[in-house]
Amino acid sequence: MTLSTEQTGTVVLTRLILRRERVRILIWTTAVPLLVLLTAASVKGLYPTQHDLDVAAEASEGNAAAIAFNGPAQGLDTLGGEVAFQVGTFGLVLVALMSTFMTGRQTRAEEEAGRAEMIGSLPVGGHANATAALLVVAGMNVIVGALVALGLIGLDLPVTGSVVFGVSFCALGLVFAGITLVVAQISENTRVVHGSTGAVLGVSFVLRAVGDIGDGTASWFSPIGWVQKTRPFAGERWWPLLVPALCAVAAVFVAHTLSDRRDLGAGLVPPRPGPPRAARGLGRPLGLALRLQRGSLIGWTCGVFLTGLAYGWVADDVEDFVADNEAIADLIAGYGGASLTDSYLSQSLLVVALLGAWYTMQSVLRLRGEENGLRADLVLATPVSRSRWVASHLTVALAGSIVVLVAGGLGTGLAYGLTSGDLGQVPRLIGSALAYAPALWLLAGLATTLFGLVPRGTVAAWAALIACFVIGLLGQALDLPGWTRDISPFEHVPRLPAADPSLTAPTLLTVLAAALTAAGLSGFRRRDLG
Repeated sequence: MTLSTEQTGTVVLTRLILRRERVRILIWTTAVPLLVLLTAASVKGLYPTQHDLDVAAEASEGNAAAIAFNGPAQGLDTLGGEVAFQVGTFGLVLVALMSTFMTGRQTRAEEEAGRAEMIGSLPVGGHANATAALLVVAGMNVIVGALVALGLIGLDLPVTGSVVFGVSFCALGLVFAGITLVVAQISENTRVVHGSTGAVLGVSFVLRAVGDIGDGTASWFSPIGWVQKTRPFAGERWWPLLVPALCAVAAVFVAHTLSDRRDLGAGLVPPRPGPPRAARGLGRPLGLALRLQRGSLIGWTCGVFLTGLAYGWVADDVEDFVADNEAIADLIAGYGGASLTDSYLSQSLLVVALLGAWYTMQSVLRLRGEENGLRADLVLATPVSRSRWVASHLTVALAGSIVVLVAGGLGTGLAYGLTSGDLGQVPRLIGSALAYAPALWLLAGLATTLFGLVPRGTVAAWAALIACFVIGLLGQALDLPGWTRDISPFEHVPRLPAADPSLTAPTLLTVLAAALTAAGLSGFRRRDLG
């Protein structure tokens, strides 16, 4: 079969993906640039003078934790360099996740659901679906990169640095699209594909952090490190972009080669045969739900714990860090009325809670994935009621949210306790993190309601979560109006440990969460599957 024959039908399949995924494409290509640009705008407001930039640069350049978390300290005495430092790594991780999820969804998930086999019965080439998916994901990365560059130029940042910054986003996205495509040829399970590429992203982050703290060598083994070698706003260099470009091309070539050596629907590595008899717990819906979500829960727990460690490690130096910057001091003080350190810790725990909300949302919407994959039909064909099946997954999600919050509070408290010599901060900050549990449960209730009543609209739950991120992370800096900030349930949770505890708002959030969950359960009992 010739190369042109292998690509037959690519244009039609590309249009099909654009039509089917138009909402997800719109959300990703809007949300990522928006988050980056809003953060950039807030950074611009925090450092209005050259003196503020110089003070921040001096504090960051000697702070290993900040470098490990944000990226290399390059050109921090300029506004562009500070923007790249504050939002660069965060935005790059978002772009990598976007490419991973979208590529895996359009390739391996399509095969797992059986739709790729149905399409394969039509006159389309063997590589047409993968190429169509890559074209769509590549287009999304180009849009994100272009919007980021244009937005930064609109904020009066240097044109060359803005363009390099935007192109680096696009380059990293293409690398992870290629990596995901390769892994999709190896495993026949979508969860394994996403887990493996997520592990690659995690290793890339760690290697980049080790390199940036050290002599920079380890950064050359990280895709994130490759694109940050372009040094946006700090003496731009174009040639490092050759590395991710070559990596992306090589990954696509390897993926197509591997694709020719496997059957449709199968992976190169067959799944291991299970034991002859299932464990007793797997015979129950709760045990099955826990087994299905075990990997995700472990991954999120470890990730949030490490995030808490990073935030807690610098907490003892916050007052010295902001001593000469009135704008940052006012911003942090706005999160609570206690000391600057407690205000900083309350904002750190909010970030931990938002990450926990992401896990909770993903865990609840696993219900929709099981339904779309037709696996729910098999379970519900047994003497298991719909309510019991949904309740089993919700139990894992809600209990898992507690585990993730405890991990975040433990990481923050442990790091802060070790640096300040006061390990009594550990239980204090674990309790402060748990105060956000009702907010997570409310979002879980919203996702359950959409799943039960409007299953095709579950993507709206992700939009709500993104809104919570924007309001929680940038609402104070952007001076958003009060009614806008009240939309987020996190705004109604007492900002412990900076604020006084209160049971009123958490109780109302819990009641509302229960009502939404009940509505979702009721709707699911009455609607058709599929």
